[in-house]
Amino acid sequence: MARAFQALVAIVFISAISFQSCLVNANFYTDTYFNWGAKHSHIFGNGEDLNLVLDSVSGSGVQSHKAYLFGSIELLIKLVPGNSAGTVTAYYLSSTGDYHDEIDFEFLGNSTGEPYTMHTNIFTQGKGNREQQFKLWFDPTADFHNYTINWNPNVVVWYVDSIPIRVYRNYKSQGIGFPDQQGMQVYSSLWNADNWATRGGLVKIDWSCNARACKWNGPVSIYQCAYPNKANWWTSPLYKQLSWDQQGKLMWVRDNYMIYNYCTDYERFNWHIAPECSKPQY
Repeated sequence: MARAFQALVAIVFISAISFQSCLVNANFYTDTYFNWGAKHSHIFGNGEDLNLVLDSVSGSGVQSHKAYLFGSIELLIKLVPGNSAGTVTAYYLSSTGDYHDEIDFEFLGNSTGEPYTMHTNIFTQGKGNREQQFKLWFDPTADFHNYTINWNPNVVVWYVDSIPIRVYRNYKSQGIGFPDQQGMQVYSSLWNADNWATRGGLVKIDWSCNARACKWNGPVSIYQCAYPNKANWWTSPLYKQLSWDQQGKLMWVRDNYMIYNYCTDYERFNWHIAPECSKPQY
């Protein structure tokens, strides 16, 4: 595992790995580019390591050259300890345009001694407002933990240390949006939600292998990436439904650590709750 540089800044460590075993080595030099704040960041080593920096001037972000339709993205993350208030560490999948799709993990910084908030959201055809938030059952600053987005034609599942925390099922046949028509690129960023930096920050990312996902080659991929065969491992029945054990773990997290659910925020939506909220998700 990559080690921290000595620096007078807060540090977040992120290691990108695959959901399944790695097949192809990845390289930041060839597979990603800075989409903002490049002067605050740099790639080093053999291209497997990246620093994203936040200071009083700017944050920074990186994204993959390739877009994907279905698969899995998995990161090992060790968050900033102490006072990280105002900062957001994020990794997410997103397409582009006004009608974009997006699947999010975000970690909202805290004041010293206060727990992080883990924020999740999903956009379909430009529509979001599907936030669910959690407190974690461990100290995310003490060690690395695994955060995974598993996305297939039937369902999107968010995992923490292999424990499912959220499920969004495909009910497109019933008029409910689902992200299955647009390729999405992989993004990681460190930014300041309050427009000021409390301590400054540094995200270090070790990209050790490619995402286990289907490369987007335009509209033809809508069929190719969803076709059930061995190469498209995400179409296996194993990934269509959570096991009984996974469902039990999911309910444990949601019963004990969920702090916000758009499906129960009746006042915010004037009692017009999103239709997927009444559907079975797991």
